[in-house]
Amino acid sequence: MELTEKVSQRNYIAFIWHGIFLSLASNFTDVHSIIPALLIKAGGNSILLGLLTAIMMGGSGLMQIVFASKISKRKKKKSSLLTGINLRVFSLLLLGLVILFSNHFSKALFIFLIFLLITIFSFSGSYAAISYVDIVGKSILYEKRKNFFSLKQTISSFGIFISAFIVRQLLRIYPDNYGLLFVIASILLFIATLGFWMIKEPVYEVERKDSFVSFLKRIFPEIRKNANLKYYLLTINLMGLGLSIIPFMVLFLKNRISSELIGNILLLKVVGMSLSGLVLYKISFNYKTLLKFASVIGFMLPVLSLIFIGNSLLYQLIFILSGIFITSFSIAKSGILLEISNKENRAVYTGISGAGYLLPMLFPLFAGILIRLIGYRFTFLLVSIIILSAVYFINRMECKEKETG
Repeated sequence: MELTEKVSQRNYIAFIWHGIFLSLASNFTDVHSIIPALLIKAGGNSILLGLLTAIMMGGSGLMQIVFASKISKRKKKKSSLLTGINLRVFSLLLLGLVILFSNHFSKALFIFLIFLLITIFSFSGSYAAISYVDIVGKSILYEKRKNFFSLKQTISSFGIFISAFIVRQLLRIYPDNYGLLFVIASILLFIATLGFWMIKEPVYEVERKDSFVSFLKRIFPEIRKNANLKYYLLTINLMGLGLSIIPFMVLFLKNRISSELIGNILLLKVVGMSLSGLVLYKISFNYKTLLKFASVIGFMLPVLSLIFIGNSLLYQLIFILSGIFITSFSIAKSGILLEISNKENRAVYTGISGAGYLLPMLFPLFAGILIRLIGYRFTFLLVSIIILSAVYFINRMECKEKETG
């Protein structure tokens, strides 16, 4: 099937539909608050929390390498996408039911089930993500992609905003009822999957069909062969610290943290995400320029935290910039991945890009130790310099914004 204007428009709507309901479900399973609170409530300690955070924030990205070898062989990837997303729905629903009936389980079994189901949820997301990127790349016309990414990010920002208010209200009415949150999340995610059933996937012949072992052997030669891929991996590794440092900016305020302050920070972050998404939707931009802009914002976040730590109001306003960073980085890295890949290697590159989360995954595990050893000032300044150094690799990337398949 060829990609026509009509097919592209149908797929565009299908992916936007998914984005809307996915964003509404997002805060019900927030990796920075809801899931950690659930584990602590179940009796988990800091070591278990660190391990679970690593699985959610980095391990799932690395699993893309494992899954990519299998999925990249397939001419049609819609079935893989549906398998991954339906596993996520199932794991959320089952986790919700486990929580609701947790009094029937021992403490050890309850914690084990949390780890098992969250791991399935995270890894199935990696499985679906490989097919998602490949299908977006070949199912939406090139000239519509920037518009798609910007609109999707804008809608997601507003959905996250609405979701935050709903979650906050539910927890007020039903305190600590995390089971209800996960059941609702599974329902919203199921509705989101309906968009994927609408997709009409163009089919292209896949010449290479690697086994997992041969795929692993292919990774480093592929990186050596394609300088753009190497610079891309280095860039997202370095800039990914901008995402990892945000929770520590909140921790920096530990002596002044209150529910009102956390609410303000969440709201201001979402405002930054929404405004930047709307601006990028309305204007024409270059992915490399956007990525450099994001690196400058990422550099500023820790520095401004150190400058304004004594002024609560100004410190809270910094989180508007965190939202701008999240949006611009997300759009730019997704767009550049499509620019440096084509229909033959896109699924493979998506899998390899999972390695781009190695540094952001390891950083939270060691950040606490680093802060204790050298303090917030030197840790934050070090992170700022690392993020800004990504500009060197961004400049070395050659992204010709034309149709690559």
